[in-house]
Amino acid sequence: MNRFFVPFAQLRQQPTILVDSVGNGATLTLAHWRGAPTPPALRDDTSAGSALRALHHAATPGLEAQAVTANHFDIDGFIGVWALLHPELALQQEVLLRLVAKLGDFREIDFANPLADAALQLVCWLNAEEKARFYEPFGAPARRRREDEASADKFAWFLPRFAEVLQNPETGRAAWQPEYERVTHAAALLQQPPTQRRHYPAIGLVVVATPAPAPYYALFGPTVGFDIVLSLYEGNRYELEYKYTTWIDLESRPTLPRLALGPLVARLNELETSGQAWDTDGITDTGPLLRLTGRKLSKAERYADPDGRLIYASSIDPEVMEHEVAAFFRAGYAGIKPRKYWSWAEVKAAGQ
Repeated sequence: MNRFFVPFAQLRQQPTILVDSVGNGATLTLAHWRGAPTPPALRDDTSAGSALRALHHAATPGLEAQAVTANHFDIDGFIGVWALLHPELALQQEVLLRLVAKLGDFREIDFANPLADAALQLVCWLNAEEKARFYEPFGAPARRRREDEASADKFAWFLPRFAEVLQNPETGRAAWQPEYERVTHAAALLQQPPTQRRHYPAIGLVVVATPAPAPYYALFGPTVGFDIVLSLYEGNRYELEYKYTTWIDLESRPTLPRLALGPLVARLNELETSGQAWDTDGITDTGPLLRLTGRKLSKAERYADPDGRLIYASSIDPEVMEHEVAAFFRAGYAGIKPRKYWSWAEVKAAGQ
């Protein structure tokens, strides 16, 4: 079967498979978004994983559609779309493609995995070419464009070119090498003193105490199985983030629902004497970030790496910060058991 990509606006013009998105009129939806109508047998941690599962289940109703679309461009969604358009090569490279999708969406990677280097190179190639030729993730609104329209240009450029770099990463070295070296250097530093990691499994929190901010792929890489990251940097600079793993329907393990962080913000502002104020994003944001605010960050800036943004110094000592954060989540999660497939209504209710 020769499948082809169509812009999201053409979803209803022919039978169409929808990847990493939700929308009325799709013949088949392959998405890990919370509440997406992905067939139970095809559910996966990533949307690309669902697309790869579908290739193993050729009789899935709706998979006979030839048109494929997505309402945005990101690494996970792109890999899912590309896999449906190139099924034979996708199944040959399935293990690597799954690592690429997971790294792109969750920023998690086991650097001891023999395929980790290849996955990181592909992700860095996609990132570099996307920024150089188009615009950064979540950058469409600043250009007064709708993401579902603007992203079609990215798909049109990447879809015919990805196979070559997948099979021979050296062809894309000029693009991927700068970010790859920055990430691997940071990851190596984060494995050495004075960096420390402290884990709170009962609340899904990992604390990373390290001198300076780092790229997400290095910072979040070793946080598999945890959903909240508190970063403690030198100079009393802190950020707390809910990972994307709690925005989607994670298939591989149960999770706790996100808690609204307003009460924690209020508590930190009671303690803060620097003149700056603590603030956070709502729990339906893809990655709510709690930090001291100066100028409010755009979504694109919040999604970009921590080492690329200003992080303000707090008057709160790091030991106090860690204690307050852990105490907030312990209290908030008391009596709540992890499970799969929380609805947004259940998430909001759990945080009350």
